[in-house]
Amino acid sequence: GFMDVVQIEKTKENFRLLYNTKGRFTLHKVVKEEASYKLCRVKKVMRGPKNIPYCITHDGRTIRYPDPDIKANDTVRLDTESGKILDYVKFEPGNVVMISGGNNIGRVGVITHREKHPGSFEIVHIKDAVGHSFNTRLENVFVIGKGNKPWISLPKGNG
Repeated sequence: GFMDVVQIEKTKENFRLLYNTKGRFTLHKVVKEEASYKLCRVKKVMRGPKNIPYCITHDGRTIRYPDPDIKANDTVRLDTESGKILDYVKFEPGNVVMISGGNNIGRVGVITHREKHPGSFEIVHIKDAVGHSFNTRLENVFVIGKGNKPWISLPKGNG
C-alpha cells in the first residue's frame, strides 16, 4: 500500500510506493538509508487492557506505548525492522503533506488552515509548491514532513 517499501533482491534496489497526481501508485526509487523506515499516519490513539496506551496506523499496525504527545492524524516514522517509532510529526499548519485520497490525490503542499466542522467533515486548506491553493477532507491528508522539509524523497515535480 501507500508508503510501503519494496526491495528487489537481485538488483539491490529499493522503491517506495507513492501516488502520482493521476491517482495511480508509482514506484519511487529510494536509497538504502531511506528504505529502512516508513511513514505511518496515526488513525486513532486508545488505551487497551491494563490501561496500556496504543495507536493504530493507516496500514493496520498497532504500536504500543507511543509518545503521549502523538494524537490522531499525526505521522510517525517507523523503523521497519523493529516496528518501533523513531520520530513523529504533528498535524499542524506549516507542515508538508501529501494527499492520499480524493480528487487531489498525489498532490504535495503545505497546510495553511484547518476548518473544523463538528459532526461533519473537517476541511484542510493546502498550498502547493507553485502557489495553487486547494482544499480536501482531513482523512485524505498525510503529513510527510516538518515545515517544508519532507522526510521522504519525492518523485520529480514534487506532486
